[in-house]
Amino acid sequence: MRVVVLGAGFGGLELSTRLSEELGDAADVLLIDRAPGFIFGFSKIDVMFGRTAPDAVFHPYADLVKPGVRFLQADITAIDPVAKRVETDAGSFEADVLVVALGADLHPEATPGLLEGGHEFYTVEGAFAARDVVASFGGGHVVVGVTSTPFKCPPAPSETALLLDEVLRSRGLRDRSEISLVMPLPVPIPPSLTASEALLAAFSERGIAWYPNRLIREIDPARKAAVFQDGTELTYDLFLGVPPHRVPTAVAESGLCVDGWVPVNPLTLETSFPRVFAVGDVTSAGTPKAGVFAERQATAVADRIVALVRGEAATAEHDGRGLCYVEVGNDEVARVNVQFVAGQPPVGTFDAASTEIAEDKAEFGSSRVQRWFGREWTTI
Repeated sequence: MRVVVLGAGFGGLELSTRLSEELGDAADVLLIDRAPGFIFGFSKIDVMFGRTAPDAVFHPYADLVKPGVRFLQADITAIDPVAKRVETDAGSFEADVLVVALGADLHPEATPGLLEGGHEFYTVEGAFAARDVVASFGGGHVVVGVTSTPFKCPPAPSETALLLDEVLRSRGLRDRSEISLVMPLPVPIPPSLTASEALLAAFSERGIAWYPNRLIREIDPARKAAVFQDGTELTYDLFLGVPPHRVPTAVAESGLCVDGWVPVNPLTLETSFPRVFAVGDVTSAGTPKAGVFAERQATAVADRIVALVRGEAATAEHDGRGLCYVEVGNDEVARVNVQFVAGQPPVGTFDAASTEIAEDKAEFGSSRVQRWFGREWTTI
């Protein structure tokens, strides 16, 4: 049974790893991604704030050596979910089981004025370029703003505002600077009221202005103004933006999408096409767009594929669980554990920021590198 996995992020890496563990050389897995290597989302923030170097957070797919798994670096140009066939710039490939784990592409050009008048920090290139921008900033009004929904990793804009505060204080620039955080959400992390209250308290304590339920529709580069949907605006000296998210073009043109995203059974991650699954940010599964949810979804899909290979009943289901780490500065990290169940409000717990959780986050990253790439990694 040939399994073709599109995308080598959290979902694709975990799926391929689990299939290799369960099936060994009997697995026939082709993992395709356009990138040469993997970078954790949180590593982009580490680079942006000068905590580590770009080379230190890059994990080459060439290091991925697993029985039964082959990696191909290629651009995916078309997906046929009926035939389970994939077209790439390296050829055409057919599958018995197809898994779409391509995530969400980022489009800073879709927000008028963002590229000309601001900086986005969600792409790898944008976050790495923002390192020099943050390092050379001499003070003034910083606006951290979201330009579209949905967006990956809901805590990331809050983390950016808090870490900016820390950096500006360390450089003696905070007294002549302002920080404003603009988000389309009513609270920073809607699934966890406790986590949101803790963040709002931190914003208040550190003098970070909070603009909830506001979406930035455009940037006026000439006047250095971020314009909200209602026409009101904030002037700035530095704008750091979260750009619009969309499914990759090949997914959008495949017939898999409804209202811009791939609908799936939230328990099995099956699409409306037989033996075609989708996991992670590309879906409308009802969980946040974050790597940990893609990873857990991939585990359930892998177990269902293993059952198919062995001729057993496929019973594995996604439980909707995931966690998010939240950087708050001062070498401390908070943690949110949450579970999403279809038709019910999410439930979860919040662990207040501490250095112990910062160590737990470091272990989270290093353990994935060990599991997926078979090598040690020091995150910082």
